[in-house]
Amino acid sequence: MPPHQRPRRARIAFSDTAAKQMENITTEAEVHALDRVLVVLSVDPEAGAPLPGITTGPQLREYTDDVDQVRVLYFVTVLRTVVVVAYIEV
Repeated sequence: MPPHQRPRRARIAFSDTAAKQMENITTEAEVHALDRVLVVLSVDPEAGAPLPGITTGPQLREYTDDVDQVRVLYFVTVLRTVVVVAYIEV
């Protein structure tokens, strides 16, 4: 019997804008909240909802964690191996 394998997680990458927004995250609580959201997206890249009205390029998605008050806009590469974070609100 083959060993049970977990599905591979998607890699997280950041746009220049999101990287600059991360520099402004200073408290441990904000870092922890963002980290939780990024884990969710790496495990399930389609956890967020597609943003309406965008018909060109990759489908931009929005994930909001109401408990930690984190909102992330992102898109997923074609093979679902990379989640590119475009915008962060903490």
